[in-house]
Amino acid sequence: MSSEAQPARRVLRAPRLLLALLLLAFGAVVAVGGARSAAAAPQAAAAAPVRIMPLGDSITGSPGCWRALLWNQLQNAGYTNIDFVGTLPPQGCGVAYDGDNEGHGGILATNIANQNQLPAWLSATTPDIVLMHLGTNDVWSNIPPSQILAAFTTMVGQMRASNPNMKVLVAQIIPMNPPTCPECAQRVIDFDAQIPAWAQSISTAQSPVTVVDQWTGFDDATDTGDGVHPNDAGIVKVAARWYPPLAALLTPGSGTSAGTSTGTSSGTSTGTSTGTSSGTSTGTSTGSTGGTGGGACTAALSVTNSWQGGYQAAATVTAVKALTSWTVTLTGVTVTQAWNGSVVTNPDGTVVIHSAAWNGTLAPGASTTFGFLASSSPTPAPTATCSTP
Repeated sequence: MSSEAQPARRVLRAPRLLLALLLLAFGAVVAVGGARSAAAAPQAAAAAPVRIMPLGDSITGSPGCWRALLWNQLQNAGYTNIDFVGTLPPQGCGVAYDGDNEGHGGILATNIANQNQLPAWLSATTPDIVLMHLGTNDVWSNIPPSQILAAFTTMVGQMRASNPNMKVLVAQIIPMNPPTCPECAQRVIDFDAQIPAWAQSISTAQSPVTVVDQWTGFDDATDTGDGVHPNDAGIVKVAARWYPPLAALLTPGSGTSAGTSTGTSSGTSTGTSTGTSSGTSTGTSTGSTGGTGGGACTAALSVTNSWQGGYQAAATVTAVKALTSWTVTLTGVTVTQAWNGSVVTNPDGTVVIHSAAWNGTLAPGASTTFGFLASSSPTPAPTATCSTP
């Protein structure tokens, strides 16, 4: 992800069926400012959707599948009149979602500001809210925090020039510890520590800047695959941290932005994240779907989110006796992603989840969790059988 060795960015163009259906459901969309005004006539057309720009580097855009989780969490909680926007197309994440974004692999915040890149992106997409996770490549390049934050100030000014009522959510970036940059871990800490004071100094009632703590509770050893980019467990945590402050700026089923919040959102994810953020009301949670076990362990499944053509589930593995590893066999499910375990799909269609290196050892009575995304229906519920390898 560094400017020295940027990975190739995958671009997979996906159909925009979800967005098309959303727009159809809400009828004609009036794009002029008057449609968003509180003074609009009661019989006016439905309010325009709130336009949300995910802005960042490859953590946001390559493929940045936390955006897919966040989109579906919002949809299932009733925040349906929203539009993720960006000049970059959707990328494959195994679920239906509005994938437009402004996540440019390898980009530096300082270069965005110095090269005046943001105004064109804003003009093309006209966002109301910006989710900004930026600075990772600047930190990797050993650019001082003061320079990065000066670039942030320039960008916030450009956002307000585009929309005086812009709401900005700025992340304290996730930990970074790549093999080629042993100093990066501390540099991230030093950079993140300066973000709250900067945000407070630039925030206004009309255009609040809210800090979202993406650092706390995120472990670069278990939540990334390379010390930088979130893996399946990491994207769950990132989405969970964005959800509460973003939902606070939205009204369920409405296109009006209600938020003027400032300050710091501390997030809600835990070290054994199950794929849901605290406070998310999905309206589709089915509770426990059962599970079985042998003499060594048991497994219990619950559906935490569902949408047309798929769902998200959490599983709790509990040791009956001391374990050094475990295996859960799932039947009646098609798994597209899994976290906190490795997944193997057998020729007969059964899915086997093997414990990760860090969660296989359990004392009697102790539990751990894993999660997965499925492209099949949650009904009938899949079965889960726990055993030792």
